[in-house]
Amino acid sequence: MSTFRGSHEKLSRSRARTTRRQLLAGGLVAGSLIAGTAGVALAGGGTGVLGTVLTTPASIMLGQDTAARDGDRKADSDARGPGEVTKVPCDAAKLVAALLHADTQGGGTLQLAPRCTYVLTEAAFDDDRFDGGVRDAREAADQAENGGAPARPERPPAQVRRDNSSGLPVVYHPITIRGEGATITRDSRAAEFRFFTVRDGGDLRLTDVTLRNGRSVAEGGSVHVVHGGNAVLEGVTIAQSISLSATGGGGAVFNDGNLRVVDSTFTDNAATARTGRGGGILNGGVLTMTGSTFTRNSAKSLGGGFANFRGAADVSGSSFEQNHADQGGGMASFSARTRVWDTEVVGNTARVGGGIANGDATVALRGLQVKENVATGDGGGIWTSRGLATLDQSIVRANTAHGNGGGLFVDRSNVPVRHSELTGNGAVGARSTGGGIHATGGQLSLFGSRVTENRSVHAPSGVFGRQLRVNVDDKTGITENRPTNCQGSPAPVQSCFR
Repeated sequence: MSTFRGSHEKLSRSRARTTRRQLLAGGLVAGSLIAGTAGVALAGGGTGVLGTVLTTPASIMLGQDTAARDGDRKADSDARGPGEVTKVPCDAAKLVAALLHADTQGGGTLQLAPRCTYVLTEAAFDDDRFDGGVRDAREAADQAENGGAPARPERPPAQVRRDNSSGLPVVYHPITIRGEGATITRDSRAAEFRFFTVRDGGDLRLTDVTLRNGRSVAEGGSVHVVHGGNAVLEGVTIAQSISLSATGGGGAVFNDGNLRVVDSTFTDNAATARTGRGGGILNGGVLTMTGSTFTRNSAKSLGGGFANFRGAADVSGSSFEQNHADQGGGMASFSARTRVWDTEVVGNTARVGGGIANGDATVALRGLQVKENVATGDGGGIWTSRGLATLDQSIVRANTAHGNGGGLFVDRSNVPVRHSELTGNGAVGARSTGGGIHATGGQLSLFGSRVTENRSVHAPSGVFGRQLRVNVDDKTGITENRPTNCQGSPAPVQSCFR
């Protein structure tokens, strides 16, 4: 590991030196961010944040001491690399300049001003001259995959292009931002943009920062990680952010690459389009999440707090409370592989799957507390259709369905319930059955579990089964359900007589 780190640092320093030589030859001084022509300096028009960035030396923008700048400019230029820390004063323009400068150097570490609020008023420039050829390679590969001849790399653009989707420069290289309790927010009068876009080869690490009021017309209201990108969010709060995407979502974050989320909070975010998924996070890549909280997020379609759609996700030690969606108020797993353990899903609402929804997918649930969730249709606690859902060492309690399956609703799925409790759930609609479990099609197996004190308007209230096999071992108890435990179930339920 130490050999790799040393090699990486040497490569980074070499890349930074090469980049500086190329920029100097092309008329752009990376150390000062001074454009070589007036046309570049005025690209995008106006004299706002971006105009300031392109026409003001970065050494001044970043608040360096004048004497130190004059005496140590050459040494700083030679020594600065991705491993060093740049302190960013409490100024949005200086944050934009610092991030752009870090990308010109092949990466870097920024430290924000403690408890500062950086207010962004317009989208940043996507200066893809610093992407190492990633865009050209990706476009060529896409064209070849679609049956066309590989595209010839384009000549460098005469001016930088604007990426209207991001308020901060696009991340092409390893970038660390130490938030120090700071907040980055979009001005309420500004056009729609998210804060961070992580492109192929980019690697973003955010710590101890709040992102507020992101608003994207595409996926990811605050953060978007593309297929070849990586990101880590640690101690991050994302609030009041929106994705307007008609085909995706991720009110706070959309991940199509690799994402790790640690001890972070997602509050009042939304995926607002008719097919919007993942009010807090929409994952279509690989996600590992632990110790995080989702509260009052919403999605028009799937996963009020979190949606895993065609991705792989591992969620642990987290909580989902008071989120809302059409399917899966707390979380949803569709055409995906999801593992959730040691997690609370409490007080969420949806049409189906008030707490959790699983469709055409595999979801493994262990050590969960699924409580007090409400579905206006089926599956107050958990809803699964045409998938595999395993429930281990979990408690499903006091959930309510206005359709069928107050605790658990099963449709053409394979569902083993092992060493778990389904208690105090209700199916309260005029035609509702299966206060504890309602299952049609597939297979339901109960091992060492308890189904007790559930209620429904029509019998049975403990376990209702139709057109499926129900297996109940002799260590499972189905008792004290009203009006009956299993009597009235079209499919026989072993070890359950009334």
